[in-house]
Amino acid sequence: MAASKAPSPSSPKALIYMSLLALQFGIQPCLTKKFTSPEIIIPTVIFTQEMVKLLMAIIGITLSTSTKWKDVTSGWSIQSWLRLALLPATIYLVQSTCSLLAYQNLDAITFNVLNQTKTLSAALCCFLLLGKRQSKLQIVALVVLLLAALVLEGVLPLDFNYYVNYLSNTKTADNNDTTKFSISSRHVSHGVLPIMLASFLSGLAGAITQKRLQSGGGRNALMFTMELCVAS
Repeated sequence: MAASKAPSPSSPKALIYMSLLALQFGIQPCLTKKFTSPEIIIPTVIFTQEMVKLLMAIIGITLSTSTKWKDVTSGWSIQSWLRLALLPATIYLVQSTCSLLAYQNLDAITFNVLNQTKTLSAALCCFLLLGKRQSKLQIVALVVLLLAALVLEGVLPLDFNYYVNYLSNTKTADNNDTTKFSISSRHVSHGVLPIMLASFLSGLAGAITQKRLQSGGGRNALMFTMELCVAS
């Protein structure tokens, strides 16, 4: 049987999916920020998220016309569940905790830009664990993403005069005043560091999951989602 062809990047279906994905990336931090007050109990929120995902996976398998329960549970065992799902579920659990903490202490735009550095960690972890290399264009895109995060946090100022003065080794009181950014310690400890850790863990968990699924003889995606939820 011939393998099904992936949709072309310029096909209408691909463009629709990319548009929906971009909308989701843009609106998710705003919505989460709105409903993530400092008074929430983070473990309760994570537990609710996992229960909702578990329910959706069960409904998806039940309503699927091409997938039956006996097919997805064929060969399943507690040992295989623990071997495949326990480690990534634990990592995702820590990631969710860090993300919610960062949501409470960062504005939506800062969160979104820093959160996208998970692409960097995914590329790095896939290279280290799976041996997957990035193309030159992909490397350039990853560097641009990293620079955007550094600029947003004030690590790399956009003031051209700063770099001129730096290269010419001239330091003025004015320059020192204009290139300092007033960032509170809580902003860093409860916002920047948690989201950077969450981004790294996201890439690490994704790479571990891919490697284990490839070596585990295949797993239905919805079934594996259920296993992750229960392990969490």
